[in-house]
Amino acid sequence: MNLETENFKFFSHKDCEFFPCHKVKNPDDFNCLFCYCPLYALGDKCGGNFKYTENGIKDCSDCLIPHGRKAFDYITDHFDQIKELAQKK
Repeated sequence: MNLETENFKFFSHKDCEFFPCHKVKNPDDFNCLFCYCPLYALGDKCGGNFKYTENGIKDCSDCLIPHGRKAFDYITDHFDQIKELAQKK
């Protein structure tokens, strides 16, 4: 992409009643663009810092991958994997 800026890759919604939804050192660097992480569907192949609860539910509360300044590139690099999950077999 040949753009002067890449502002579309970062959005911080500081007026959100849940902001920030994860504990962070610097809220000014908290990216809300992927409020709900598209990588959740990849299960244990998402690359994030997750754990599974006793009931087998994926718990991403310690993961900051979708909320970093470089989240856009990391997540879009995984779109082919997400697409495969959605394809009709």
